[in-house]
Amino acid sequence: HKLQYFFPAFPWFGMDIGGTLVKLVYFEPKDITAEEEQEEVESLKSIRRYLTSNVAYGNTGIRDVHLELKNLTMCGRKGNLHFIRFPTQDMHRFIQMGRDKNFSSLHTTLCATGGGAYKFEDDFRTVAGLELQKLDELDCLIQGLLYVDSVGFNGHPECYFFQNPSDPENCVKRPFSLENPFPMLLVNIGSGVSILAVYSKDDYKRVTGTSLGGGTFLGLCCLLTGCETFEEALEMAAKGDSTNVDKLVKDIYGGDYERFGLQGSAVASSFGHMMSKEKRDSISKEDLARATLVTITNNTGSIARMCAVNENIDRVVFVGNFLRINTVSTKLLAYAMDFWSNGQLKALFLEHEVSAFKQPMK
Repeated sequence: HKLQYFFPAFPWFGMDIGGTLVKLVYFEPKDITAEEEQEEVESLKSIRRYLTSNVAYGNTGIRDVHLELKNLTMCGRKGNLHFIRFPTQDMHRFIQMGRDKNFSSLHTTLCATGGGAYKFEDDFRTVAGLELQKLDELDCLIQGLLYVDSVGFNGHPECYFFQNPSDPENCVKRPFSLENPFPMLLVNIGSGVSILAVYSKDDYKRVTGTSLGGGTFLGLCCLLTGCETFEEALEMAAKGDSTNVDKLVKDIYGGDYERFGLQGSAVASSFGHMMSKEKRDSISKEDLARATLVTITNNTGSIARMCAVNENIDRVVFVGNFLRINTVSTKLLAYAMDFWSNGQLKALFLEHEVSAFKQPMK
């Protein structure tokens, strides 16, 4: 009973309000005593029931059941961690829901990060009566990365890499421990891209970034193919052939550019074939989606590799919602890092960015 005086009041939420997606983390306590249950107000019970019994909320909210972390101990309490996401354009609807469900009566603090924690702060206060505890998104990124790796993925490793990424037939997924992760280059691919050089959990710098990120991929795909969602864009890209859109080295040289070790299959000019009307008339929307995905991924990989060389760091961790359900880009990044560095750079990824249709590595 006295626990309530030592620990923050439920419900516990964390929000990352990004440029494209809002990511919501909810801690569901599983060790509630009979006395606590009796004292809980009905609105708190209804929130818990609503969040944990549904996998979809409204038209766009989704709980990624496959990402749920079970039987965690946080702040002395045992429970499960749920991961929910919805488009940032629906933020006002979420704030309205907070008002309708009387969140402000629960005396809880909403911890929030991302640009939207600042952009929507006044709306939370005036519409829902909620105060945000704002936290820096890059601090949260590093702390969150280290935390999720330390607890693992329900008994499985969180971090992984691809062994032999330059050899498709022998490319194998392997676990990687971030127990001693420093220094590392952290490449956060969201709407745009931020690249951090991390020397300890408290010592890091933002090296650079690029405005060409996941938002660019989706925005261009919407324009080029008429798709409307990230899932739809990736589904198209998975079926397309980017070489019908991109001009390769062999299209210019007739083969490899041997003097500088450029393979004929390397992209020489992204979308380079699209200056030809004949080529434009022969390509599919799937080809365009694939070429857009390859363009954004290659650009990110190229910048990350240059940063790693400049900072003298050989471990590159790729994170961000761009990599969600996007195995094409993870494999491409692993290949690019390995091939262009002659095996000197290792590309690392997290299970919490992988497809809902794949299980964590055994």
